Amino acid sequence: MVPGPAFRSQLPGVVLATAIGLAGHYLAAFTPSWLNGILLALLGGMVVGNGVKLPAALHPGIGFTSSKLLELSVIFLAFGINYGHIAALGAGAFTVMVVMVGAMVLLTFFLARRVNCPGSTGWLVGFGTAICGSSAIAALAPRVAKNKEDVGIAMAVVNLFGSVGMIVLPLVLVRFGLSDTQLGLLIGGTLHSVGNVVGAGYALSDSVGEAATTIKLARVALLSPALILFNYLVNSHEARHWREHLQLPWYLWGFIGITLLSSLVDMPAALLDTMELAGKLALTIALAAIGLKVSFGELFRSGRKGLGFGLLIFAVQFALVALLMVVVE
Repeated sequence: MVPGPAFRSQLPGVVLATAIGLAGHYLAAFTPSWLNGILLALLGGMVVGNGVKLPAALHPGIGFTSSKLLELSVIFLAFGINYGHIAALGAGAFTVMVVMVGAMVLLTFFLARRVNCPGSTGWLVGFGTAICGSSAIAALAPRVAKNKEDVGIAMAVVNLFGSVGMIVLPLVLVRFGLSDTQLGLLIGGTLHSVGNVVGAGYALSDSVGEAATTIKLARVALLSPALILFNYLVNSHEARHWREHLQLPWYLWGFIGITLLSSLVDMPAALLDTMELAGKLALTIALAAIGLKVSFGELFRSGRKGLGFGLLIFAVQFALVALLMVVVE
């Protein structure tokens, strides 16, 4: 079959974004842990996009990659979510996580408007902080981000604070004489990505690392209900009937379906590893395309407020987890 005109017009931009994304993915093996492939691809795209005037022929493919591949990455990433991790928590830790995630989703929705965080940047930063960093932003972005620059800014902010938190939290928390369970709850309940949690938890001890990772994976498993709640908040003023709240985009229904399936069916490890790699590559290439569209001037203007909001929401989340931990115990 001969490729259609739409495919031919998109191919140059797709190839450019893919090249930058793959370069970021493979170069991450030679950089510090905080500088992961997603962030490298985003930065690489920004350097190219701001350093060279891109020909108009590249724009269709860059736009296609930044939107459709971002949605596709959500489907692949769903294979890594298992509701069985929630069952592994005790009643106290489960209560803390459910209340924390629900409260942070509500706070993110309303607080981003109060502090005038531009565009959808605040929503994305807060949602990524509440759940699981880049994956949560990728899952929410196609639904709320009309400007793809917001996605790039949010990814940069969340990766920055997650990396700083991974280094700083163990150094601070070790001084308070907390139990391994308490340390695991604070680290697993607040840091942004699974990698951040693993790095910080195991830096203290194996038992803290195991507890923190279990908490974090349970928090990741709450991504589906958190997405449904946020979708309800976004559309609550426009929906005229309760059925309209169920009109989720295809990739969210696919995401929810796959998370349920992967929780109920024992899938082969090789399949899960393949889907995880495919999800990371798709997300990395999508971020490279987004980076190609982010101007340094816009990053400076919106990024400052995004950083401020990211610090605020991270501090609120940490305080909330610490408070809930004391109350539940």
